[in-house]
Amino acid sequence: MNNNHRQRVVITGLGALSPIGLDVPSNWESLVNGRSGTHFEQIALDQGFTCQVAARVKHFKPEEYLPAREARRMPRFAQFAVAGAVQAVRDAQLDLQQVDRERVGVLIGTAFGGAMDESQDAAKTLFERGPMKVSPFYMVRLLPNMAAHHISCYFDTRGYTNTVAVACASGTQAIGEAVEVIRRGKAEVMLAGGAESQMSPLALASMNVIGGFSTRNDRPASASRPFEKSRDGIVGGEGAGVVVLETLEHALRRGARIYAEVLGYATSSDTSHVSHPDPSGQAAARVMQWALDDAGVTADQIDYISAHATATVQGDVAETRAIKLAFGERAYDIPINAAKSMTGHMSGGSGAFETVICCKTIETGVLHPTINYEDPDPECDLNYVPNVARQAQVRYALNNSFGFGGQNACLVLGAPS
Repeated sequence: MNNNHRQRVVITGLGALSPIGLDVPSNWESLVNGRSGTHFEQIALDQGFTCQVAARVKHFKPEEYLPAREARRMPRFAQFAVAGAVQAVRDAQLDLQQVDRERVGVLIGTAFGGAMDESQDAAKTLFERGPMKVSPFYMVRLLPNMAAHHISCYFDTRGYTNTVAVACASGTQAIGEAVEVIRRGKAEVMLAGGAESQMSPLALASMNVIGGFSTRNDRPASASRPFEKSRDGIVGGEGAGVVVLETLEHALRRGARIYAEVLGYATSSDTSHVSHPDPSGQAAARVMQWALDDAGVTADQIDYISAHATATVQGDVAETRAIKLAFGERAYDIPINAAKSMTGHMSGGSGAFETVICCKTIETGVLHPTINYEDPDPECDLNYVPNVARQAQVRYALNNSFGFGGQNACLVLGAPS
């Protein structure tokens, strides 16, 4: 693909909240030091759930970002998204008063929106107190587009705005689609990312019955074990990641710091099963190759892979096979890590959060570890940066996200040139 004449897009601001940190510096420090955010959930024990571990965002105070009245009207996932966007805009030192608001857009991904948090309370109120007692804000708190809406209102942006809801790939695809918006000339600046809140009893119950979630209840900090032989499933998490995207020209004109350039983006569908990836790895390999093609980067140039790596038995093997198909013998040399070993799976927030982490990896030359890696799995035999961070020069990074419903998305990031 000839990319010589398309608009170049760079990342100039980062924001993140997760179970291991409430901003980018605290998240990065936790990741580099291998600090787990997973914990025991008492409510899961009280309800008799088999999965009693989760990764919850703790000590988050939305009023640090929003007036208390506005925060109360927002679903929790939208509070996360607004906080991440505020962090990212501040980090970018972007004065939106000096930008044409019609050329600034918002694109946020989420798997569930407010459904997991809001539906249980609304249903309880309906059946116990009657329909007239249901909150008038229930409908708008439920909608997936509320994160993008509230960010747009907060910053008074008037350009392209959208929401992506493709399960676990939502955050990555939202960033990729925002890049495409800029490439098409529809915006100069985009605030893009993903957010999720899924710690209500209803959400925990759904994790309990769907299967594929860890039941390592006696050792919650070590429950999420991507690529490791004894892994037994996902640990549910929550949080957000948001980036500021700009045209290279716009960023240079205002003297912005550039974390990375978004060189490539691709998305595809894996039709093999609603919740299990193609076991051969071919579907995931295909979208990785397409992202490389879009970037104009060869497999030999990739220095680092941020894996989807949810710690399911089938998924980690399939991703390992996919990396081997896409990279051949080079796969054994590329460092691969899994942030979900510490954050749990933030669903629509994970891919965006991991994009933020790719930017920090490029900036610092530090690869955070994949923790809880004790017993290697013969079927997962690549270089997963086990347990201890290491140094590496990263010029080109690949970020993988593979969602329920077969929604796949990959981004290729490059160090600023």
